[in-house]
Amino acid sequence: MIMPEDSKTHMWGDKPYYSLNHYFQTVYGEKIYKIALDGGMTCPVRDGSLDTRGCIFCSQGGSGEFAVPVYGSGDETPDIASQLTEGKAFIRSKYNGGRYLAYFQPYTNTYAPSDRLRALYTAALEDTETAGISIGTRPDCLPDDVIALLSELKRSYPDKFIWIELGLQTIHRESIRYIRRGYDNSVFESAVMKLHDAGIPVIVHVILGLPGESKEQMLQTIEYINTFPVFGIKLQLLHVLAGTDLADDFSARKFDVLSKTEYIDILISCIEHLSPDIVIHRLTGDGPRDILIAPGWSTDKKAVLNGLLKEMKARGSYQGKNI
Repeated sequence: MIMPEDSKTHMWGDKPYYSLNHYFQTVYGEKIYKIALDGGMTCPVRDGSLDTRGCIFCSQGGSGEFAVPVYGSGDETPDIASQLTEGKAFIRSKYNGGRYLAYFQPYTNTYAPSDRLRALYTAALEDTETAGISIGTRPDCLPDDVIALLSELKRSYPDKFIWIELGLQTIHRESIRYIRRGYDNSVFESAVMKLHDAGIPVIVHVILGLPGESKEQMLQTIEYINTFPVFGIKLQLLHVLAGTDLADDFSARKFDVLSKTEYIDILISCIEHLSPDIVIHRLTGDGPRDILIAPGWSTDKKAVLNGLLKEMKARGSYQGKNI
């Protein structure tokens, strides 16, 4: 656990919250860049196991528009090495580079036979410039053989991290039904504890601004997460994306999206209620511009983060202040 360098100032480096960049700088001594990978998966709320429509907010790309696209899927094994090479080239065209986090992003990245998963994960871990992998999935798609595989890979690659990202989004029953999440909170709880027992760090995804949820309800989700052995959190602004059922509801004026002022206010409250040993991996989100319907202000991510820091400073706010 990396706590503030100065407990009196409640700062993690230059931020009043425990950022992923601060974690990387403290643990690895360098910035680590993310490369989004497509493992060619599907999802039980798309393939008919639970539903065929997907989660109400999820795009046709499975929320993986920033991943290097797969050419062929199904029973084929996507060329992870080529995707990494392409991702590195893109990053190096903008930055000086360093080591990389290989992020299996679109759809449900444990939703395949363990032998196929082994090939995908190993291809990323074998890359000498990869610091580790992060695997986006659902808590109801983590059978015992997959957790055993993750434990095996953790032993085989002791110098690299292996993280699991779970899409919780909310703990509230009405919202769970509305977004078509497809599993109960008890399933999340069981998955977190199994992963914890296996020594696999967990990152939890939460959506802020779901239709019908109050600020108090969003804070209840944060407080719930605090009760589990969670390594990290991604706080995601609700985006309305073209081609989703959420977009249809938005067009029908069934709900409004948050303004930037509202979002920053809620975000600060979430940070203040978040345990100070949980690493914040995301504070807003990146809705693809070509399919983003609302909110338009979210495309200026830098302005959102700068506005957050300015307001936190004005309030004397910091992570864990209201625990």
